[in-house]
Amino acid sequence: MKEKFMRLAIEQARIAAAEGEVPVGAVIVKDGKVISVGRNVREKTSQADGHAEMIAIRNACEVLNSPFLTDCDIYVTLEPCPMCAGAILQARIHKVIFGAYEEKSGAVGSVFNLFYDFVFPHKVLFEGGVLEEECLTPLTDFFKEKR
Repeated sequence: MKEKFMRLAIEQARIAAAEGEVPVGAVIVKDGKVISVGRNVREKTSQADGHAEMIAIRNACEVLNSPFLTDCDIYVTLEPCPMCAGAILQARIHKVIFGAYEEKSGAVGSVFNLFYDFVFPHKVLFEGGVLEEECLTPLTDFFKEKR
């Protein structure tokens, strides 16, 4: 099941790449159903918080009419950065499943783990490396083209 949802996140990443954005995609799932998707839109919107996770969280909160996503999981193609990990905590998302590790700014284990290195009342479960190679391909292709 997690591969199915990660492939949907990869689709969002590919759409982002086609739009000239860094190819990162996210999908939020509740009770086995997709309730929200997101992809990077920083270039298009000129907004620093235009990350895939932020867009998906905003959309999911609208769908559920709640700032809390306690029964939801988020699938994202790249390990969340500190900003996105913080938003995941604030939204009280149950679990993060990500594909590729982000060795420069990953906040769920690569550089540090915001979920476990600090004391917060809400604990977020996480799993990394799901379809890692498939998640890395759009990123490596995108940056090869840029250079």
